[in-house]
Amino acid sequence: MIDGTAGVSGHRHADERLLDDPQALVERDPGGMLRHTASAGAQVRESAALAAEANLSVLADDGRPRAVVIAGIGTAGRTGDVLATVAGPRCPVPVIAHRSAGVPGWVGAADMVIAISASGRSPEALGAAEAAHRRGARLVAVGPPDSQLQSVAERARAPFIPVPRRAPARASLWGLTVPVLLAARALGLVKVNEADLAETAARLDADADRCRPTAESFVNPAKSLALGLAGSVPIVWGSSPLASVAARRFGDTLSANARYPVVTGALGEAGRGRVGLLDGVFGGLAEGERDIFADTEEPVAEGTRLRLVLLRDGGLNAEDDADEPLAVEERRAEAVQTLAERRGVRCDVVTAEGGSALERLASLVAVPDFASIYLALAHGLDPMAVPAITEMKELSNQ
Repeated sequence: MIDGTAGVSGHRHADERLLDDPQALVERDPGGMLRHTASAGAQVRESAALAAEANLSVLADDGRPRAVVIAGIGTAGRTGDVLATVAGPRCPVPVIAHRSAGVPGWVGAADMVIAISASGRSPEALGAAEAAHRRGARLVAVGPPDSQLQSVAERARAPFIPVPRRAPARASLWGLTVPVLLAARALGLVKVNEADLAETAARLDADADRCRPTAESFVNPAKSLALGLAGSVPIVWGSSPLASVAARRFGDTLSANARYPVVTGALGEAGRGRVGLLDGVFGGLAEGERDIFADTEEPVAEGTRLRLVLLRDGGLNAEDDADEPLAVEERRAEAVQTLAERRGVRCDVVTAEGGSALERLASLVAVPDFASIYLALAHGLDPMAVPAITEMKELSNQ
């Protein structure tokens, strides 16, 4: 049992029984992280309505910008990756996710900055909004009402989309992302229609129902994924640019919610070097010592092993100007699964579903989001309270 001065409590080994005890899950999730994550579909609908009230159509009056900078940190910064991926290779202007204070040196009057902060006070978003105003760049801000970020937007006479803060930033991905997408749509940079938003919200609702706390582990994909990852070093790779965004998002939530170290990235990059992890001391070398007659589903006490999670997309349209042809992505995904199987490294596969890029992304994000919470709960960790994050902010602010 861990009980440190920082307020960390939990147990090193996951307790599978906890996940099939709904009452225990409620008690160990006092902040309601499961409930907040289940609100993803509602976040899409609410933020779409708030963006409509902000009258973003005025953004088109000044024409298309030279470039769009998405300024934010953490989950807010991840919205820039979502926009770049959903816009795709045909996007007529560069979309750049910027995770530092201020803005790149080249930003000027011809460019647009979209500053996002779940709290409305992150130094990165505030610094970017102030810098954009000073340089005469166009600005859009997304954050909670009556926040510091709103004040900066008002001084700059820039559109502000008020997204109420009802959950931690990492559980607010969709509430922060939709306004960014709709601002980009107003500029003619991305094709996201009302049906796409409705279908994405419905997909998130359906996955929340499948992953609900009362659904037992053998029918709950998130609980099954969490139990498979328990005690391992997860490697999460995405087969396409869209799936790679989902992979990095899973890395975010595994680190923050479950406090697990994780390797994430694009399968294309992995094939140039990181796939060698499968041969390493946590991969093939460790698995080579396993008893060949042992139950493959039984956890092994000695040593830590890799667990591969492969997020497969498959794409929407073979005619798109993608960086990688779909056939190449599919062959690469099949190859890495074969490599893992030959080395005895377990592999979980999450496959995208849906008719639009946004819905497919949602289908790759929802189950892993819940899995990260269930993994935390199986270890007796409160997924909401992360003392190290709080201490880091306090020490940095000094």
